[in-house]
Amino acid sequence: MTTQIDFMRVPFAADLASYGDRPAILTDTLVLTYRELAERVDDLAVRLGTERRLVALTAGNDPDSLVAYLAALAGGHPLILLPEDKPAALESLLAAYDPDVVMRSGNGGTVLEERRPGTRHELHPDLALLLSTSGSTGSPKLVRLSHANLQANAESIAEYLNIGPDDRAATTLPMSYCYGLSVINSHLLRGAGLVLTGLSVVDPCFWDLFRQQGATAFAAVPYTFELLERVGFAGMELPDLRYVTQAGGRMAPESVRHYAELGRRNGWEFFVMYGQTEATARMAYLPPGLAAELPGAVGIPVPGGSFRIDPVPGLEHGELVYTGPNVMLGYARSPADLAAGRTVTELRTGDLARKHPAGVYEVVGRRGRFVKIVGLRVDLGQVERLLADLGVRAASAGTDDGVVVAIEGDHDAQLLGKVLAQGVGLPRAALEVHAVERLPRLATGKLDYQAVLALSRPQPAPVTEAGGTDSVRKIFQDALECADIADGDTFVSLGGDSLSYVAASVRLEQALGHLPPDWHVTPVRDLEPRPHTEPVRKRRRYFARLETSIVLRAVAIVLIVSTHVGLFSWQGTAHVLMAVAGFNFARFQLAGERLPRLRRQLASLARIVVPSMAFIGVAYLITDNYLPANILLLNAVLGPAAVTTQWHFWFIEILVYLLLGMTALLAFPWADRTERRFPLLFPLALTGVGLLTRYELVNPGVPHTAPALWLFTLGWAIARSRTVAQRCVVSAIAVLTVPGFFDNANREYTLLAGILLLIWLPGIPVPKGLRRLTVVLASASLYAYLVHWLVFPLLAGISPVLAVAASLAAGIAYWALCMRVVNAVTRRRTRPKNPAKPVPTT
Repeated sequence: MTTQIDFMRVPFAADLASYGDRPAILTDTLVLTYRELAERVDDLAVRLGTERRLVALTAGNDPDSLVAYLAALAGGHPLILLPEDKPAALESLLAAYDPDVVMRSGNGGTVLEERRPGTRHELHPDLALLLSTSGSTGSPKLVRLSHANLQANAESIAEYLNIGPDDRAATTLPMSYCYGLSVINSHLLRGAGLVLTGLSVVDPCFWDLFRQQGATAFAAVPYTFELLERVGFAGMELPDLRYVTQAGGRMAPESVRHYAELGRRNGWEFFVMYGQTEATARMAYLPPGLAAELPGAVGIPVPGGSFRIDPVPGLEHGELVYTGPNVMLGYARSPADLAAGRTVTELRTGDLARKHPAGVYEVVGRRGRFVKIVGLRVDLGQVERLLADLGVRAASAGTDDGVVVAIEGDHDAQLLGKVLAQGVGLPRAALEVHAVERLPRLATGKLDYQAVLALSRPQPAPVTEAGGTDSVRKIFQDALECADIADGDTFVSLGGDSLSYVAASVRLEQALGHLPPDWHVTPVRDLEPRPHTEPVRKRRRYFARLETSIVLRAVAIVLIVSTHVGLFSWQGTAHVLMAVAGFNFARFQLAGERLPRLRRQLASLARIVVPSMAFIGVAYLITDNYLPANILLLNAVLGPAAVTTQWHFWFIEILVYLLLGMTALLAFPWADRTERRFPLLFPLALTGVGLLTRYELVNPGVPHTAPALWLFTLGWAIARSRTVAQRCVVSAIAVLTVPGFFDNANREYTLLAGILLLIWLPGIPVPKGLRRLTVVLASASLYAYLVHWLVFPLLAGISPVLAVAASLAAGIAYWALCMRVVNAVTRRRTRPKNPAKPVPTT
């Protein structure tokens, strides 16, 4: 059915250009004004066409997803909004609704998959947006929202939060979640800015961006506040923060009081809010001044809305009913429902509530959270409240066959089961209690009750390729020698660096079946695989993909040793490794606050310096090739200008100088702030400085520093290049500056090829039989470079192949020895001095 769409638009999406050059989107690398945003939206709306079509969008917290969302609203196309990281949800809804167009972010822009030229759907004129009512499960039951719903709710939220053009909200929640989307809508309505990011609040980079862009607000669900406690939010300096909002589930009253008081002390307001997808987002808010006095209340209706409480037979409290312009049109369960108009005029929330004498509403339970077991009506919310009164965090789910309860922490499940059975009057056999490390949650932070229910069915552990089981925590514990790993910890926050990265990445890929992008800064919680109830069939594969930097390290050390032995000559890979070193420095050494980051950088530097000095000291004692300056890694400064055996360790010396220099530079607060604000421009500027030495316009006075500084900082810039345009820039720098550096064209081709691989290929397939060897060689590459100078002269005259193999084997052995020593020292340092005596249990 063909319909024109000139009059069916959401005003805040169609009027973006009216805010002119005010900043609309701010990221770590991009600032888009409202005028520029409107131009992008208009361009995409033209591509969507003037005939109304059903559009599906898999959205992340990125500019392209936001442009796609606004283009659909501005163009009047009904939009199904889905999370980008849940392909199963997309497949389910594609099968159920057969949209005409599918949009997603990719290739530096928005990808449009035109599934047909027109539309096969009959779409009601008021229909604007379709959201899932069940998180990210891909349920075909969708909430139908109108253009008026979106505009009205954005206006009411902007009114009670007093959002103005100078506000900037950080996107802490998924755009596909109605709460996260309401933050976007209400700020765009008022011409405010959006600090667009997909970073977690446990990632130090999130708070760097928050401060850098002057963010004034963020939204949180109850679980977010648990994460905030872990990262020391109470002690953070956030000078521009104006308010924090909370919704997405009930928050413990004591926590509400705590954050209300924290906000009062630090000059920001704390808003508790209440809502449902069926009400577009928000139905009520608690004025900040009442939060400390009435922390259990959901507040008063949003502007334009109203509540009433209808009696429920057999229950003490009635059901809360909401009326307002943001109430949905109704539900959709099939494509035929998309032609329907309004089927509901009020929202029966399903929540049991009472009105406080102060005029605010309190939710006391959930009407739908009841099961009937052996003739007894059981309130699942009451089960959770009984445990909360005992200081136990819990989530309960159930069917008419029984109740399943997950309790967080190391509690006595059997004892609590008896207490609960007595408290709710159930037979003990009808109640299962399971102790879990963390309560299961959806991506939105809400409790995952389906996962709780699944605890009653035994689940197989994730199976690795070797047939064993490996959790992400176990992998990190082994790689980093740390026992206490929380859900919000990341590989980088736990002290991981390029030396421990290789082994951890390979084991992680084996455990998960793939290596997630940016896994090293992804919280453990998000890396742990969900258990499968059915075995997954795997196709036989003859190649395994390894990260490009790992393959380059392994190949380079083989070529370096082979060239030095005389097996063949292939030069240039040592300089590739210098770029890889800068690449890894940016990935592992630049996260976190300045002082903790400095400590981590110095610790990583020590892991290079100590083994190097120890080995060179032995080499000094048993040969006549080296001087004390070599032991101190100062030959490049104090040694002879002529290239002799004393220059064997030039690579390690220059690498140490660069790491020490960059660590010292970033220890200055002004440099630290500049790097955080301009993460790509900063290393590009340093590359420019390095090019002064590369073209001999400046003489640093230390041989080999000229190519090293330039290549190290170029590798740093490669790690900071996120978009295709940025990768093109660093590629152009390499293409323009590598030629002419060496007298050997093949050496230049090798260096350029290694840099371009690092820029454009995230992974390289290697034969499966060589995977483990490649990983070990990459891990031991620095150590093999050290020891091969002593090993190969003994065997080169007998067999060059044997000399190469022995050199690499000796490097691997020295690497293994050093790792054993480091792990032993780490365990000794972390061992408690006065271990607690075991406490007898009763």
